[in-house]
Amino acid sequence: MSLAKSLIHVTYLDMLSIEDQKENGIWICALEGRLDGNTSEQADKHLTELSGNEEVTDLILDLSALEYLSSAGLRVFLMAAKRAKSKKHQVVLAAPNDGVKQVLTISGFSSILQIFPDRASALSSLAS
Repeated sequence: MSLAKSLIHVTYLDMLSIEDQKENGIWICALEGRLDGNTSEQADKHLTELSGNEEVTDLILDLSALEYLSSAGLRVFLMAAKRAKSKKHQVVLAAPNDGVKQVLTISGFSSILQIFPDRASALSSLAS
């Protein structure tokens, strides 16, 4: 398995860190910290810029280090999925902790976006 070097690592308000990687030809955006009203605008801008990159097709949002997700964060995921769908690509979520997974389930996002228990499952699904 080849893992490209991290291309981008940014931190917003010391509350959210985002790292982009390309693994086996698939882009992964790892979020760490809190995705809420304080950080959602910057996260949306980051994902919008990433989706504008012609190299980026399908995208995995790795939530393994995301501690908190608010409704503003859900909107970020929804907008990323809409942008991807308009290009016939997809966004999937990977490795949410129990609290984040509960927010995704209660909000109905588990029926909108595919959610995988870990990064490897998400990679396997998109690679096939």
